[in-house]
Amino acid sequence: MKRICVLGLGYVGLPLAIAWAHAGFPVLGIDLDEGRVRRLREGKSPIGDVPSSDVAEVVRDGRLSVSSDYSKVATADIISICVPTPISLAKTPDLSYVVEATKGIASYLRPGQLVMLESTSYPGTTEEVILPILEGSGLKVGRDFYLAFAPERTNPGDRQHTLANTPRVVGGVTTACAEAARRALAAIVPQVHVVSSPRAAEMTKLWENIFRSVNVAMANELALLCERMGIDVWEVIEAASTKPFGFTAFYPGAGVGGHCIPVDPYYLSWKAREYDFYTRFIDLASQVNLSMPYHVVERVAEALNAQGKPLAGSHIFVLGVAFKKDVDDARNSPAERVLELLVQRGVVVSYNDPFVPHFNLAISPFLKEGVSLDSTPITDEAIKRTDCAVIITGHSLYDYKRIAELAPLVLDCCNATRNVDSRIGNLVRVGAPNRKQ
Repeated sequence: MKRICVLGLGYVGLPLAIAWAHAGFPVLGIDLDEGRVRRLREGKSPIGDVPSSDVAEVVRDGRLSVSSDYSKVATADIISICVPTPISLAKTPDLSYVVEATKGIASYLRPGQLVMLESTSYPGTTEEVILPILEGSGLKVGRDFYLAFAPERTNPGDRQHTLANTPRVVGGVTTACAEAARRALAAIVPQVHVVSSPRAAEMTKLWENIFRSVNVAMANELALLCERMGIDVWEVIEAASTKPFGFTAFYPGAGVGGHCIPVDPYYLSWKAREYDFYTRFIDLASQVNLSMPYHVVERVAEALNAQGKPLAGSHIFVLGVAFKKDVDDARNSPAERVLELLVQRGVVVSYNDPFVPHFNLAISPFLKEGVSLDSTPITDEAIKRTDCAVIITGHSLYDYKRIAELAPLVLDCCNATRNVDSRIGNLVRVGAPNRKQ
């Protein structure tokens, strides 16, 4: 029976650890967040996609143990690296978590172990960054240990496409590495597609997410054009979706969020410059998506101005700060930049999100001091006393008819109010003309 170690117990690592445990394998989860380790040992899940009951079951049965001690990786046969790969403020890759995790493994690497990087990164990461660190132990890849890249395909909040029914891609440093990784993953996923190298697998992951970034950017840009032309972009997308071939619907919004779409294009564009290649099309898409929070703030200012109110000093109530509907994941949410820009322009801000009780605005080029916010209950009084309610993430729990009836002004960034009476004149939607027009 193979022993599994998962490094990083977040949105990728924890579901993976649970999947291995449910498949009957003994699993060790390692995370440097002592608070997270403590909660998991108590059978409590820190993320919404994994029920606490699942954690409690495998912890109680001894199939999952949790630690912050890297020395325990020596006991594992298969090691999966599932740590963050963020970008800096200057939009350059930050592989510090990957490097530190790899160093932790190298200190205890032993013959026969399989190491798989599952965190998204640029082509070359596995062989140029991880491999030299591991071979610094004196062991040789393909002979003493195995190394592969197997990109995660986690989609927070998606109940249809899960780890158990989603195919995986893998690329090994050697043929033996690829086969070891294929056999390992085949124990928990329905299909494993082997590519020729880790670089091909790394590019595959970026391709998947940049595809979405580019198409969302087109939707965002056409939303701005539709506003100017007096056309409802949401009506157009709905109509185009009736075509049964050659069209996939993507939707505009306040920007893009999550760990992948706002980040992955920069990993590829950064690496491409090493080859004197500039990813103009991809970079343009990122620029369009980054511009949307600024557009949202301008729409708020215009709508308030139409009511004779200035933006500065107004009270804006943001609804939904998670990066997508009905999830507790607020990583890189466009709500962060919207709130930063509003605070910068002298707005009194508050927010509500039933899935995100606390939301921090870090020091940035837009904020000299960080701001810590707590979710404000969405009471009738809270809605009435705001100058504008801005719907960024359209959670299912919200009563949009009530919000539209009580708020003096509503800016809808995600078409959440599509079923609200069109005669209500205080509704403004991104990508559509004002309803009073």
